[in-house]
Amino acid sequence: MDTRERSLRIAMLPWLAHGHIAPFIELAKALSKRNFYIYICSTLVNINSFKQTISEKDSILIKIVEIHLPNLPDLPPHYHTTNGLPPHLMSTLKNAMDMAQPSFFHILSTLKPDLVVYDFLQPWVPTMAASLNIPSVLFLTPGAAASSYHSHIGRKKPVSEYPFPSIYLRDYEYNRNRQMFEPTEDDDDGFTDTQRKVNACTDESSEIILIKSIRELEGKYIDFLSNLNNKRYVPVGPLVRVADTDNEHSEITEWLNSKERCSTVFASFGSEYFLSKEEMEELSFGLELSKVNFLWVIRFPVGQKISLEAALPKGFLERVGSRGKVVLGWAPQLSILGHSSIGGFVSHCGWSSVMEVLKLGVPIIAMPMHLDQPLNAKLIVDAGVGEEAVRDKDGNIDRHEVAKIIRKVVAERSGRRLRKKARELSDILTNNGENEIDEVVEELLNLCLDTRTIV
Repeated sequence: MDTRERSLRIAMLPWLAHGHIAPFIELAKALSKRNFYIYICSTLVNINSFKQTISEKDSILIKIVEIHLPNLPDLPPHYHTTNGLPPHLMSTLKNAMDMAQPSFFHILSTLKPDLVVYDFLQPWVPTMAASLNIPSVLFLTPGAAASSYHSHIGRKKPVSEYPFPSIYLRDYEYNRNRQMFEPTEDDDDGFTDTQRKVNACTDESSEIILIKSIRELEGKYIDFLSNLNNKRYVPVGPLVRVADTDNEHSEITEWLNSKERCSTVFASFGSEYFLSKEEMEELSFGLELSKVNFLWVIRFPVGQKISLEAALPKGFLERVGSRGKVVLGWAPQLSILGHSSIGGFVSHCGWSSVMEVLKLGVPIIAMPMHLDQPLNAKLIVDAGVGEEAVRDKDGNIDRHEVAKIIRKVVAERSGRRLRKKARELSDILTNNGENEIDEVVEELLNLCLDTRTIV
């Protein structure tokens, strides 16, 4: 039998963050539809949070495998995830993941997969896989524009030589991400620890690197990355999950049904990013001043018990009345974005959220926070599918700027151009269908065919 007719077994090891795990799961689902057998490895606390997203049908070919991190005094098992992790323990979690190498070696030795797909902070994975004669491929979950900027800087090349001037960091954005670019006194070779890990993960990937993107949006950045790092970057598509069928939030649907087409903004900032008290106040007044209908999902860090009345400006809910709806905790984001009344999305510009909203053809009001988000926001503006509510020179949100951009996107004539462009990109994403995944399948089959006989 030709090896292409046999099942390929892939072990996946995403970083311990929801924004990384979710794309790995969606990639696993897409590949399982091509008869690939997938093992997703993560810590128990993460497994408990995502296992319900894998249906009974998907679970036939997608198996969950626990990876064991060491028991460290200041990192109990419920902190084996970035969700709810105190910021000062992030480096401890990264070290604990490195210390989990024996556990992952046992997994690989036992399962004997044909391929390993790994994340951007685990340079020991390709080395370990190679020792077992298993090829390995890096999967980048951020977009190509942000990745190309970070990779350019991470290769110690001058910012002035980066060829795409529309993708840049303002001074306050650079300062918030300074630890990513500037080595400490302990970094004798001039690279930060993160840069060393990312560079090693890139260099050791087998021939190709998978990236969550599409050529129609980021083709020139994908090509730049391929040339910069001497690897072929293969886009896997947007990997947008299926919308939730959620009857528990029917009151949200009823409220949206009462609003006119494209008259409402949806505001949400992901599952692991939280507005400060000052930012929440400025956004509140910005939404109020905009005079635009809004649905705002508010989350607080794990363990914080704060009421909406205490978190929002005094009298805010009464003043906005039926024009606004505030939801505490979770809401069905994809279902909301797909509703006809939604005319804009106030977003932190996490890459998964960007892909979701563009798939649904909704323009973006960008309010990025840190990491790749400021660069994603620049891409959105440059692509003509959104506007950014720019912070002041100190990085503070301004209520008048927020109100102005919301009105520009949703209530004024200028928003028509953004919606038209967003719908055009949505059509491309929809019509592409499975083209990207078909290319990925071909690449992975060829890679494994060159390395070993597929059992």
